[in-house]
Amino acid sequence: MRSIWNGAISFGLVSIPIKLMNATENHAVSFRQIHREDGGRIRYRKVCELDDQEVTTAEIGKAYEDADGALVPITDEDLAALPLPTAKTIEIVAFVAADAIDPLQMETAYYLQANGAPAAKPYTLLREALKRSEKAAVAKFALRGRERLGMLRVVDDVITMHGLLWPDEIRAADGVAPDADVTVRDAELDLADALMNTLGEIDLDSLHDDYREAVEELVTAKAEGAPSPAPARPDEGGGKVIDLMSALENSVRAAQEASGDGDAEVTHLKDRAQPRKRTQKKRGKRASA
Repeated sequence: MRSIWNGAISFGLVSIPIKLMNATENHAVSFRQIHREDGGRIRYRKVCELDDQEVTTAEIGKAYEDADGALVPITDEDLAALPLPTAKTIEIVAFVAADAIDPLQMETAYYLQANGAPAAKPYTLLREALKRSEKAAVAKFALRGRERLGMLRVVDDVITMHGLLWPDEIRAADGVAPDADVTVRDAELDLADALMNTLGEIDLDSLHDDYREAVEELVTAKAEGAPSPAPARPDEGGGKVIDLMSALENSVRAAQEASGDGDAEVTHLKDRAQPRKRTQKKRGKRASA
């Protein structure tokens, strides 16, 4: 893997030279824009809006647009003069429980590799300390011209880092949750639990991108002049859920049949869902007698 950044982890007075590498890669199918009439590529040109002239990369600078729309030119020299202590350092500022980091904050993942033989011992020391403490390190680092927040943790025998959003970059969830007064019955929760237990766990490595595969098949067919693959039938199970209990019961039953289990649990939970109704019927019979 190619490193995208070289620097050091600052762990108190300990400095660990490392290389930073992307831990993930994008496999999404990308498309180019073309002219429908003749299939020619559509390309973008950078044009100055004042003189309507195309400019080269060397002629392009940076500017900050203020609230009034005015542009304030900012040079690379201006930015280089700013204090940025983490320019070449991943500075550990704290150690926290791994579950203390909100997943909403997590961004890109990186691998951290010891850079050179002298870095192997302090790298291993930090790795084993993280393992034994079962904690994650919170750090500051700079990448692509801005200071960022990161979380260091151990995966197998490698120290990894997740880029984190700053806390003030996470939007509040105000107004997102249903505002209606909804009551969920224990019987409904029991059926939901049964569905979760029936679906069970899964090996994440077995999951794959069905849409990407379909796009690749389509591209291959078109390139070879073959007919396009037949479109998949739409899922007929969607739509508005009218009877939640019935939908849950059917979901549990379908999941159990797919896994080879019977529907005894569904029947048991369904009986529990209406105990009050059966009691009322018995009382009615006694009253009429």
